[in-house]
Amino acid sequence: MGVLDSFGALAASLIAAVVLLVFAVLSFFVTVFIVDVGASLAGLSPTADYVTLSAALISTGAIVAGASPLTRVGE
Repeated sequence: MGVLDSFGALAASLIAAVVLLVFAVLSFFVTVFIVDVGASLAGLSPTADYVTLSAALISTGAIVAGASPLTRVGE
């Protein structure tokens, strides 16, 4: 049964990776929308490349902040 358990773990890992990728893409789209609306509320009209760049930086910061532990290293 060890081989079947390994395939089950592999399938679960692949499904989790796909779900995380889908959520990452959806959160990026939401971030692009928020940046675009925020810029228009501020009276700015940035080009699409700057909106995409700022949304990518915000998404990257959110991912890094979510992945970092809340305790100090070594505890």
